[in-house]
Amino acid sequence: MREDEDTAPAAATDVPDGYVDIPFVVEPNYAGWRLDRYLCEKIRRMDLERVRGIILRGVLCDEYRLKPSTPVYPGLTFRIRRPASQEPATPTALPVVFTDDWLLVLDKPAGLPIHPTARYHKGTLVTLLRERFGERFAEPAHRLDRETSGLVVCGRTTESCRLLGGLFLSRDVHKEYLALCEGHPSEDTFVVDAPIAEGTDLIRIAVRIDPVLGKPSRTRFQVLQRFVHDGAPFALLRCFPETGRQHQIRIHLHVVGFPLVGDKMYGPDPGYFDRFSKHTLEPEAWVRLRLPRHALHAERITFPHPGTGEPVTFVSPLPQDLVDFIAGKTPAPSP
Repeated sequence: MREDEDTAPAAATDVPDGYVDIPFVVEPNYAGWRLDRYLCEKIRRMDLERVRGIILRGVLCDEYRLKPSTPVYPGLTFRIRRPASQEPATPTALPVVFTDDWLLVLDKPAGLPIHPTARYHKGTLVTLLRERFGERFAEPAHRLDRETSGLVVCGRTTESCRLLGGLFLSRDVHKEYLALCEGHPSEDTFVVDAPIAEGTDLIRIAVRIDPVLGKPSRTRFQVLQRFVHDGAPFALLRCFPETGRQHQIRIHLHVVGFPLVGDKMYGPDPGYFDRFSKHTLEPEAWVRLRLPRHALHAERITFPHPGTGEPVTFVSPLPQDLVDFIAGKTPAPSP
């Protein structure tokens, strides 16, 4: 037992009516993090003060009584119990692109969160993984936003998770995205070099361009196709993020005047995301957004295989909703 932790009674396995348990299993790349910092990383809608309050009221763990300052370790399992609420429907498909003893590569559909959050506890990629393959089969090594589709790399052993975590923190992973943006960029290739800081006045989980407080951030873009949809100009872009900041491609396209189609956070109206979160986004806004999700797809990824060290590349084709938009088809209206 750690010296700074008290023993705790075994957590009950039965969940009372009207409540749900949100499970967490700490991944190897978070070894040594404080518990409050770990949960802030996993539940980004919550600020540090709220997370500490949740921990002090008691998280459910069979091994220790956890505190905000508790250092986490790989494999630590705990649960947060919260009142049940109506959870939004999410996709249940989980296409496997590749698997071996070290890796599992998935093609995540748009609309599927990776980790449990305050709003999603059952309909997540991690939950689907555990239901279909078992508790310890694989763990995601990186993030994609809920609305972003495409490749997610998972580690299947503790060593693989550790190595992949280091690769994604460094710049040894080459990622390419496909995006649909509003407007016709005048140049066939362009670069956005703009420092990114976390948080905005309107949205805590958003990011902003900040020359003073921002971290260096650079994205290269290549125009693959310019087209017109319902009389308005759009373009298909290949995006090469040279750094790995949160929402990097989305904010970089916004700042140069070519926002992603369907982006409620960095799109045509800064109030869209707040109203969307409160389920009060008006029909006119959905028409203006043009797609029910932001048009970003993780199309290609290359990195050294954690077992062999040899480079491996995985590719995911552009999903049908984005193909249809380029072809001029009008998507079904969103609620």
